[in-house]
Amino acid sequence: MAITDWPVDERPREKLMRFGPQALTEAELLAIFLRTGIQGITAVDLARQLLNQFGSLKALLQADQKKFCESPGLGPAKYALLQSVLEMANRYVLEDLKQQEALTSVSKTREFLQYKLRGYQHEVFACLFLDTRHRVIVFEELFHGTIDGASVYPRELAKRALQHNAAALILAHNHPSGETTPSRQDKQLTERLQQSMNMFEIRILDHFVIGDGQAYSFAEHGLI
Repeated sequence: MAITDWPVDERPREKLMRFGPQALTEAELLAIFLRTGIQGITAVDLARQLLNQFGSLKALLQADQKKFCESPGLGPAKYALLQSVLEMANRYVLEDLKQQEALTSVSKTREFLQYKLRGYQHEVFACLFLDTRHRVIVFEELFHGTIDGASVYPRELAKRALQHNAAALILAHNHPSGETTPSRQDKQLTERLQQSMNMFEIRILDHFVIGDGQAYSFAEHGLI
């Protein structure tokens, strides 16, 4: 049975318009993105198959182009559309952070950093540069490494902070393993970076470790 033959309240698009996106299942949300199914399969059934194939919505959204385009019902056009949607969401969240009078919301900061760093299969070290009122100047990914770690250079971090005329920093890096508990090396690095930034009177406000689940905040645990 085609989706157009379903009761109105069960059709994903109409259900979203009436009850909001939070009322839809992951398969229904994905079906709206797909727009159409394939021969003999509705968009919702195709969405369910894709979620089962990839294992989760997160895995599907993070799939590389080759793996994504090899799946039934997908292809280069859908991949380009997905990447544009993800980038718009990314810019929306960053703009929301920038419009705050001061970056005081740990939850919004955590949400943004998780969105930016969670999908990488290798370690990435990034930084939010803030002005004297703790408003966001810019977000930058500074160092990329292997799955085992990234080499972080205090001199380069200080150079970027001075170029942006930043007064404060929020650091973040991901653990591809998914574990958010900071390692001994993470703690030592944070201390070393704090000492380096103190020379320039630049404060490090927090350091987030991104993995599966809620990101770990050094500040919330009294480590900064």
